[in-house]
Amino acid sequence: MNEDGERAGTESVPPSPPSGLRHSMRAFRHRNFTIFWLGALTSNTGTWLSNLTVPYVLYQLTGSAFWVGLVSLWQFLPGLFFGPLGGALADRHDRRRVLLATQTGMAVAAFLMWAFWASGLREPLALLALVGLGGLFHGLNLPSWQSFVSDLVPRDDLRSAVSLNSLQFNAARAVGPAIAGILLAALGPSWAFFLNGLSFFFVLAALTLISGTGDSGPAVSSSDGVTRQFTEALRYIRGRPGILVSLLVSVLVGVLGNPVFQLTVVFAESVFHTGAMGLGLLNAALGIGAVLTTPLVSGGFSGLSLSRMVRWGLVFYGVALIAFGAAPGYLFAMFSLVAVGGCFLAVISGVNTAVQLMVADRLRGRVMACRIMVTTASFPVGGLLQGHLTDWLGPRPTICGAGALMLLSSLLLICGFGRIRLNRLDDPHDTDDPAPAEQR
Repeated sequence: MNEDGERAGTESVPPSPPSGLRHSMRAFRHRNFTIFWLGALTSNTGTWLSNLTVPYVLYQLTGSAFWVGLVSLWQFLPGLFFGPLGGALADRHDRRRVLLATQTGMAVAAFLMWAFWASGLREPLALLALVGLGGLFHGLNLPSWQSFVSDLVPRDDLRSAVSLNSLQFNAARAVGPAIAGILLAALGPSWAFFLNGLSFFFVLAALTLISGTGDSGPAVSSSDGVTRQFTEALRYIRGRPGILVSLLVSVLVGVLGNPVFQLTVVFAESVFHTGAMGLGLLNAALGIGAVLTTPLVSGGFSGLSLSRMVRWGLVFYGVALIAFGAAPGYLFAMFSLVAVGGCFLAVISGVNTAVQLMVADRLRGRVMACRIMVTTASFPVGGLLQGHLTDWLGPRPTICGAGALMLLSSLLLICGFGRIRLNRLDDPHDTDDPAPAEQR
């Protein structure tokens, strides 16, 4: 009886799910993903040279935080208009080929920015126009980019792949600004713009080396127009509460949380008086926080659901923003930005992964385009609003106010409004049923 009882007791205990750092990095077991990740890391590091240099030189030329906010508008506004086309391209064509075309366009825009500055021209509106040209290709690029990640790994490793894709972006955010600070202080903006253009060759080489994905875009009739396909995606999203919640969280981050990435320019120049090097270190702190959070967001802790991760990420995001806005000194501000960067990755990666896991494969590109468009619209709105408030009230009250609103919004989402609750981020995968989902 004891033997039977012991056997029964042993069999009744389920095996522990895999966890730990090695498990969170499991997407690297796949050759195509590793090649893509390395190329993207190098290219995005170059992109962050430009992302820091443009607002820096604009603030030097104009002395206005509002102009810094305009960078976000011109960087993301084209993506808002071209998002439906980008989503249709991602679902109708081989995503690898789409990425080759869009990345080439972004490289051309980057080299034009370098040529403009190297020629001695210093016109703010022309700088913004070139930012907008890069933003146009970026808007076409993003739906295929985010959907392409799911083509490189099996579904069981998708959370790891999505999170590691966010990691390389944020690792680039840590390294790129630090290099930009050195370049701006020692050699000037021209070198930062030039190296950004060169960096695109790495991701283009990676896309060329990737093989075996085939026609990665799901079969969608080319006879359907872009408007009809996009309308189908909107109807689909309306019936999926989990995706709606992810869009709402993206808006909160865009309007309240993301502008701090641009306003570090104002804090470095007008609050802490640290110059280009100090600005680079502030932005590097944001990336370091994201890197430190990677094991958490990529599934290294098996008991942590996406909804719980986003819930606490939003709460601490608000607290960290208040701490940065009220920072008594530069060192305290740097540590606060480490927390901001970690919370940003936890929240954005969490909602992005949730959508990737929930959405039907046949609509993946278009739904990701909708999510990107919502984020794209909220980023410049937040940047312009907080840039204007910074000119009016000052940078400290603006960031502290944004943090307080973020904290209040997170508490309201935790309590929930009908279907709009953060726990909907854990909704299951749609098995490609074309009929609208019923309200659960």
